[in-house]
Amino acid sequence: TLFIVAIPFFMDRFGINIVMLFSMIAWVLRFALFGIAQNSIPGFIFIIGSCIIYGMAFDFFNISGSLFVDRETDRGIRSSAQGLFVIMTNGFGATIGTLGAQAVVNHFVDFNSNVPQIAQWQSAWYVFAIYALTVAVVFAIVFKYKHHPEDLK
Repeated sequence: TLFIVAIPFFMDRFGINIVMLFSMIAWVLRFALFGIAQNSIPGFIFIIGSCIIYGMAFDFFNISGSLFVDRETDRGIRSSAQGLFVIMTNGFGATIGTLGAQAVVNHFVDFNSNVPQIAQWQSAWYVFAIYALTVAVVFAIVFKYKHHPEDLK
């Protein structure tokens, strides 16, 4: 909830580029914390931290993305643009992401193995963290939107 409330401040102050990068770095941290977490009390703290970071990761991406689409599209195509954003993130994006995640888990986690599953899952979480970091770097290089806070007033 706190991250949703903070979105207008971050959007006005930093712009969509930085807010989306915060989101992507939060995904990197979330997955890395899952990878670090062990089956003990300190590991539990990493999982709680990951849950808190999830607020930034999810809200900053989805809500900020929707606000950006709303601000930047012409009134005549705004609903279509919002629909496309939702389909790309929660439709096609979620489906492709789920299938990709399934392939990673199937590669790294053998549920019939004698190797402790926690070690196998660690590798899978680190793959997800590296993927999220790669997406963040590509986004930082490719997405070139100029933020002008004075235009928002």
